[in-house]
Amino acid sequence: MIDLRHAFGFQHEPFPQDVPVNDLFPIPGLKALTERFQYALGLGAISVITGEVGSGKSTSLRHVTSTLHPAEFRLISVIASTGTLLDLLRQICLEIGTPPRASLAVLSSTVRNLLLDIKRKKQIPLLVVDEAHLLRFEVFAQLHTLTQFAFDSQTLMPIILAGQSSLLDRLLFHTSRPLASRVVGRSHLDALSLDHMRGYLAHHLQLAAASSAPPRSPDLLSDAAVTAIHQGSGGLLRRANHLARGALVAAARESCSQVAAEHVRLAATEIL
Repeated sequence: MIDLRHAFGFQHEPFPQDVPVNDLFPIPGLKALTERFQYALGLGAISVITGEVGSGKSTSLRHVTSTLHPAEFRLISVIASTGTLLDLLRQICLEIGTPPRASLAVLSSTVRNLLLDIKRKKQIPLLVVDEAHLLRFEVFAQLHTLTQFAFDSQTLMPIILAGQSSLLDRLLFHTSRPLASRVVGRSHLDALSLDHMRGYLAHHLQLAAASSAPPRSPDLLSDAAVTAIHQGSGGLLRRANHLARGALVAAARESCSQVAAEHVRLAATEIL
């Protein structure tokens, strides 16, 4: 098995999935996404984040939620499924740390009481739903009821919905209008341009090298390789990570000191 740290003198594995928040590359749109996120929090409303598979939605969520002080906010993070509202409420209960009930009516009341209890502790509950495009229409139709308090004069919690672009289509469906009317910000993560991809790759190679070492990308990745990674990934981060790491492996197998476009092509044959 190829050890990239030994082959290229890295201190860490390049292009890992669990990059610390402080080391994340500032992708375009992250600043605007953060501003909309904070605006929704201030209003107790809903913010929507969309993007293609591998565009950095979950990573962006990690970034923006890391800025929340635990004494002020109670983060309730769930991953959506195609299940019912009952299934989603069970996830919320488990995330808060309360055993879920069987009945929808009882569970809805339980969740509302849990949210009120969080607010009584001077915290703001925040529901973050990743992969929200998977939610059923019936869930979109009823989810807003969790946020209502005092005849809708106050809100119990802000909500962040993140998912693929089809999430917007589901929110525009007529039964989703009560929920959609509470959306105050929409952010879409676009694919990276070639210049931003070049910066992204250089950033991750720098992280893999010793912190005092110079950036590796001008020597390690040829311009043709960077272009091939950008084209092969369509500018999407996850696929770019796979291509870049696979190309490094291909170059190491051939004892090459620089990654060429052909190495990227070989890496592309290994991933879907």
